[in-house]
Amino acid sequence: MQFNPCMKHKLIRNSVRHFAETELAPIAAEIDRNATFPRDVIEKMKALNYFGLQVPKEFGGAAIDSISAAIVVEEISRVCAAVGLCITVHNGVAVYPFLQFASPQQKDTYLPKLASGEIIGAFSLTEANAGSDAGSVETTAVKNSHEFILNGTKIFVTNGGICDLSLIFALTNTDQTRLQSSVFIVESSFPGFLRGELEDLCGMRANPVSSLFLEDCRVPEKNLLGKLGDGMKIGLATLDNGRIGVAAQALGIAQGAFEAAVKYAKERQQFKKPIASLQTIQNYIADMATEQAAARLLLYRACSLKDEGSPFGCEAAMAKLYCSQVASRITSLAVQIHGGYGYSKEYDVERYFRDAKVTEIYEGTSEIQRLVIARSVLSKLLL
Repeated sequence: MQFNPCMKHKLIRNSVRHFAETELAPIAAEIDRNATFPRDVIEKMKALNYFGLQVPKEFGGAAIDSISAAIVVEEISRVCAAVGLCITVHNGVAVYPFLQFASPQQKDTYLPKLASGEIIGAFSLTEANAGSDAGSVETTAVKNSHEFILNGTKIFVTNGGICDLSLIFALTNTDQTRLQSSVFIVESSFPGFLRGELEDLCGMRANPVSSLFLEDCRVPEKNLLGKLGDGMKIGLATLDNGRIGVAAQALGIAQGAFEAAVKYAKERQQFKKPIASLQTIQNYIADMATEQAAARLLLYRACSLKDEGSPFGCEAAMAKLYCSQVASRITSLAVQIHGGYGYSKEYDVERYFRDAKVTEIYEGTSEIQRLVIARSVLSKLLL
């Protein structure tokens, strides 16, 4: 594994950082305050292929490697985590299942539109009684001639308020007549597809998170992703990949808070000298820098394993677990370094602080990540 970024990765980081600081930094606080999705900036991101990061070029994508994709998410989230969330969910858990499980016809139909950002995707697994227990979905899909009729409610759907397409997990009858989950490609234009009100969230406020209601929603049989009963297989594989994206997002939040804290510590005067000269503040900064470096290595290791075709589920869970916890710790310390100002909306660190927490919850809570890691470790030791 190469521990130093190659020239390609440096160029990607510089390019995305310039875009984020030019287009997102001036509006990040405002769109957070007003919970507004920045459609104008999103349009500019489409032209830069941010919605098709790992889609093959034959479908109009950028076809970049996983570390490069993580860098894109990291740099956007460093400035505006809510927009980073839109990008990582679209690429990580909406586009990725098409790459892995879609039929040739489904790929031809949807991948070019997903890669260009003409349609924005969502991933709808969570329900009122199915969160960490992904096997307890209650949404149903009943076969009726050449279509399925879907009924149910999905909650906390990232991109839900603006998605043009969502991957819906629903219970179906298999040949063995056992109820198992399957995945359906559901366009927002399908009859019976309804959106709920946008959630009023603590953080990630510029992302339009909402519930989705399926009321006798008619979905063509050809929009079944994979096979009947493949829901759990598709879900687990997709979440492995999505955790890499959330880890990158958490790392970006941590980086933004860290840089803000260092800048403030150099400028803020107390006892007639910058607080950066105080040993306590230096200890904070040292811990923040060390944890951030360790988190980045965990993330890039998972990316490397994915790109070489090796199993990466355990490593993705480790990266997601650690990066999200680091984000929460670093943003908390950033607020502490800012003192009273850190608790004020005048400074960005309070936004980073609010945005960081949810990275420990979605795409599998920290408790679920530990379960995934422990099962992987124990299965290897028992061989």
